Amino acid sequence: MTERTRKSPGRRALLGAAVLGTTTLGLSAAGTAAADDRGHDDREAKGSGAGRRLRDLPVPTVVGHRGASGYRPEHTLGSYQLALDLGADIVEQDLVPTKDGHLVCRHENDITGTTDVASHPEFAGRRTTKTVDGVQLTGWFTEDFTLAELKTLRAVERIPGTRQKNTLYDGRWEIPTFEEVLRWADAEGRKRGKPVWLYTETKHPSYFRGLGLGLEEPLAKLLRRYGRDRADAALILQSFEPDSVRRLSTLVSTPRIVLLAGASSRPWDFTAAGDPRTVADLVTPAGLKWIASFAQGIGPTLDLVIPRDSDGRLAAPTTLVRDAHARGLVLHPYTMRNENTFLPTEFRRGTDPNAYGDAFGAFRAYFATGIDGIFSDNADTARLAAADARRA
Repeated sequence: MTERTRKSPGRRALLGAAVLGTTTLGLSAAGTAAADDRGHDDREAKGSGAGRRLRDLPVPTVVGHRGASGYRPEHTLGSYQLALDLGADIVEQDLVPTKDGHLVCRHENDITGTTDVASHPEFAGRRTTKTVDGVQLTGWFTEDFTLAELKTLRAVERIPGTRQKNTLYDGRWEIPTFEEVLRWADAEGRKRGKPVWLYTETKHPSYFRGLGLGLEEPLAKLLRRYGRDRADAALILQSFEPDSVRRLSTLVSTPRIVLLAGASSRPWDFTAAGDPRTVADLVTPAGLKWIASFAQGIGPTLDLVIPRDSDGRLAAPTTLVRDAHARGLVLHPYTMRNENTFLPTEFRRGTDPNAYGDAFGAFRAYFATGIDGIFSDNADTARLAAADARRA
């Protein structure tokens, strides 16, 4: 982002628009879905309660991406705890199922690179090749293990070449179940005197539904058990598959976000159903209006907010923030990381791809667009940058 953009006189107005976008989240008369089995009334099901609850979040909101994955192996209780301690407003979990139907926290069902499973000779025979959402993968998969078996494994750093210091914590934590995370969040909430917000994603829901391991029903059951099924719950549900978000809208009134990958990509449920629409179609005013009929926001990749040019530098922002806010949707893009290798070219410093670049400069550029929050692997950096943005 150029210096001119960072000093734009519209900066304060854009942040005001971000707050307005959250305030008007009501959440659109198009609203959310029908009452669930706890008898939610129509007003709440349409999202007014969810809108009020989301307005409790500061703008910009800092989401601890997979916890504090810049400092600890992702999706561990250690990573979640550190994200909270570093000041994340929300802590994220990704959910996949076990063979016996438990929901556990892993970014992918392929646990080859995030656990020590390869060092367990008793599981050597579980290594296999599968096709998940059209991609062929060889490794070990959660759906081939019972929860008891998964609990014998330990988490390791996913990208040790980039985050070498994180390998210090390899083997320290096991794979947590989502229920364990709910208990942790409740305990931390009592300790801190305020609810701990969670941001929970269903991973590959169509794939798992095809295996008889649907994610939405057991997830909704847990949300009801722990009182996070209502529109005023301190929890946001998310998925890259709009159908999963819509299914959840019929089960619980918890706020919901549709995740959006690259513009040319297609949600896997669209591919499976023969729906020709791409993400580019979903970020049009008509596509956003459709999303607003069952969700309260979107989680776009940062490139949908500000594309990068052929040199990897930030180009001009798109109209996505304005268009989404016009439909009453909040935007929580992903993912900001401190390392040079992940930053736009103009914010890289030095020649070491694993060294930190000018992350604060990149945060300023993204916050200047008026986004409502951001996913970050480095909650402490994001928190400081968000504080700067609020003062601007």
